[in-house]
Order: sequence, then C-alpha cells, then structure tokens
Amino acid sequence: MERVLGIGGYFLRAADPTALGAWYRDVLGLDADEHGQWQQAEGPTVVAAFEHDTDYFGSRDQRTMLNFRVRDLDAMLAQLREHGAQVTSETQDMDGVGRFGWVTDPEGNRIELWEPA
Repeated sequence: MERVLGIGGYFLRAADPTALGAWYRDVLGLDADEHGQWQQAEGPTVVAAFEHDTDYFGSRDQRTMLNFRVRDLDAMLAQLREHGAQVTSETQDMDGVGRFGWVTDPEGNRIELWEPA
C-alpha cells in the first residue's frame, strides 16, 4: 500500500496574497523561497478531525486550521505581539503533548502554535 510522506503544502485564499505571504515570512519567520517552498524541521505532524461545530478553529467559517511547531512558544507569542499580531491571551498545556497558543493572521485565519513536550 502506498502512503503519504508528509504535508506537501497548505494553501490559503487571500485578498492580498503578496501581503499575506510577507506576513507569514516576516512575522512568523517562515523561511520560504520565492516559490513558497519551505524546508521544515523534522518532527511530528498531527492530522485530526474535529466536530463540525467546534469553536476550536475560531470562526465557524474556517474549515481547517494550520498548526506550526515552535521551539519556544512564549518567545514566539512575544514576537507576534511585537509585530501587532492578534494573539490570544490564553495558552493550553497538555501533559505529554506540549503547549499551545493561537494567533490570527491578517486575513482572519486562526493558526495554532505548538511547542511539543
């Protein structure tokens, strides 16, 4: 049986694709080339389904949520706040899994940040 090898891409509709791409690069530090290709650090990726009426993604209109692994959640959230990003005030700790925080990009997409345990 053939199996998928990993996440090959994540695509977003945007009113201003250039500005949104710059935000991901300049504010989140996503080191992507001119084609959007990003060599990410090796580590776990979670694929999980949620109930259709979950509030976890923020807006009910948002059907998926991007999750980025980070080395230091507190430092990343501070960096995002310094750039004026909309960061939730609460974080969540899950024993054996790690810590989570959330930011909303300039186009209203909620993003989860995960510092693995």
